[in-house]
Amino acid sequence: MVGATAPGFGQQSAPSQESSSKQDMKDAEQNTKAAAKDTGHAVKKETTKVYGKSKEGTKRVYHATENDSKKAWDKTKDTTKGAVQGGKDGAKEPQ
Repeated sequence: MVGATAPGFGQQSAPSQESSSKQDMKDAEQNTKAAAKDTGHAVKKETTKVYGKSKEGTKRVYHATENDSKKAWDKTKDTTKGAVQGGKDGAKEPQ
C-alpha cells in the first residue's frame, strides 16, 4: 500500500460539495436580487428625472406660445383697427 492515501486526506465527501453548491446558489440568488433592486432604483430615478424635464419643457413651450400668440393678437388688433379706420376714412372721402 505504498500509493494509498491516508484516511481524511482523500477527496472531499459529497455532502460538503452539496452544501457548497447550495451556498453558491444562495449567493447567486442574493446577487440577482441586489442587481434587480439596483436596476429598479435606477429606472425610478431616471423616470423621475425625465418626467421633470418633460414637464419643464412643456411649461416653457406653453409660455413661449402664449407670449407669441399675444404678440400676434396685438398686431392683428392694431392692423384691423387701422383697416377699419382706413375704410371709414375712405367711405367719407371717395377718390
